[in-house]
Amino acid sequence: MDTWLNEVQKHPALYVLFFSVTFRILHRFLQTVPSPSIVDTDPWRTWKWRNLSVSLVHSLLTGTWAVACVIQHPVMVHEIHSTYTPSSYMLVIVSSGYFIQDAGDIIFSGYAKASWEFLLHHAMVIWCFMYSVFTHQYVAGAVVALFVEVNSVFLHTRLLLKLAKVAHNSFIYTVNKLLNVATYVTFRLGAQFYLTWYLIHHYSTLDHAFYFLMTMMLMNIMILIYFYRLLRTDFFNKRRPHNSAPKFAED
Repeated sequence: MDTWLNEVQKHPALYVLFFSVTFRILHRFLQTVPSPSIVDTDPWRTWKWRNLSVSLVHSLLTGTWAVACVIQHPVMVHEIHSTYTPSSYMLVIVSSGYFIQDAGDIIFSGYAKASWEFLLHHAMVIWCFMYSVFTHQYVAGAVVALFVEVNSVFLHTRLLLKLAKVAHNSFIYTVNKLLNVATYVTFRLGAQFYLTWYLIHHYSTLDHAFYFLMTMMLMNIMILIYFYRLLRTDFFNKRRPHNSAPKFAED
């Protein structure tokens, strides 16, 4: 295992590129999979459906993987700066490849303006993850951060259901929205706030703590705003004027 890890660490950029291409191939494959007829009638909805489908696959894979890594090596939660395993290091490489591919998909598909929130998020994630990949520091922190992907499974499913015009009072939407808000609090807010606390608590002993803390604070603001929008739409059901402009991170 150590020999394999050493080989990966010699050429991390090649492995990140490989998985970026792999997720792109998955995106192309999903173009052959039938989607709801209401989605096919609009180019924006068609692209968004495929983009979210790739994101869902990434969330299912990396969310489960991240939890498994911490269960196998709980010390990573307490030593996010220096501790990692071959599996956790590869997880960060795989996820880095996805975020680079997804950012490229958003930009080159011409939807950067409508998806600026996701691009900002991806830019922060990519720089943090690539730092971990090349320096071998904060790998455990990146794994804990990927706990948010457990919630992303239900968050992406919610958006797919909205694209397919599934009724908000339907059984599947109701179950998903409850699981979504529960995992949002436990896995997304929980992971983000734990990492923020860790950086503050160990600030004086961590490398580049200021840059990581500023990144976490920006992400915390974003996820709290989105959580408010999520609760307003799914649980308070306030009607808003219709906006025909495409928007990736819609409520």
